[in-house]
Amino acid sequence: MFEQLDKIAKYKKERNAVILAHNYQADLIQDIADYVGDSFGLSQKAAQLENDLIVFCGVNFMAESAKILSPDKIVLNPEINADCPMARMAGVEKLRELKAKHPQAAVVTYVNSTAAVKAESDVCCTSSNAVKIVESLPQKKIIFLPDKNLADYVNKRTNKEIIYWEGFCPTHHSVTLEDLKKSRELFPNTEILAHPECRAEVLAEADYIGSTAGILNYARESSAQSFIIGTEMGLLHRLKKENPAKEFHLLSSQLICRDMKKTSLEKVARALENMETKVEIDEKIRLKAAKALQAMLEIGG
Repeated sequence: MFEQLDKIAKYKKERNAVILAHNYQADLIQDIADYVGDSFGLSQKAAQLENDLIVFCGVNFMAESAKILSPDKIVLNPEINADCPMARMAGVEKLRELKAKHPQAAVVTYVNSTAAVKAESDVCCTSSNAVKIVESLPQKKIIFLPDKNLADYVNKRTNKEIIYWEGFCPTHHSVTLEDLKKSRELFPNTEILAHPECRAEVLAEADYIGSTAGILNYARESSAQSFIIGTEMGLLHRLKKENPAKEFHLLSSQLICRDMKKTSLEKVARALENMETKVEIDEKIRLKAAKALQAMLEIGG
């Protein structure tokens, strides 16, 4: 381990590199990162930094987003096989067919999507600004993809007609109402904080619904001393570091994203040393995807 840490420190300095890690990454990867956060927040941070090289520890669409916003920087994804199953549930051809079927609809695409799908969209959104984005659009009909659970969450909070895409996050979608009831029995009088990628029946029983950043803020500001967390287990590491006096319990043992755990110290060191796994995006696609992301920033902040 120490050999890998030495290599990482050496090549970070030599290559003017910065390491970004998503909140769902393994504890050790979070600890070596310069910045830890959600996917879009990290991509924004990367664009603001003066580093020449970005090492993005997450899944493929996240490293793509960083490259979309920082085209002049080298972006490395240490684990090219770290994919997002939900992002792969949305394809360009099917989206084009849906757009042709509903020509008056605006296309709102969750940032958890490929660059090619973003490029076919009018505007992107995050889990925290999805409702605001949808409400701000002049169109009354919205094609929302790829997450049907987030689409349902938005649908309950807007008068727009939402056309669902049948995608979902396998990790969050695995959580059931029975899991929630068991957690309440194990930890009575404990608030449940859930991510909007969870099923509707789970969200209906949660005390708070929010993005990873929202959950972190809620736990930090709350006077409560114990919480049940309904999102990927990696967030527990940061929650515990930021709130050492508080207790955190995972809502379900199924809340683990195997792809997020594929990144290792060895892979980060190898990527830095050999400049491997560079993220490349066709410029036409990148420009269109950047336009959808920029539209989100202008509307949703």
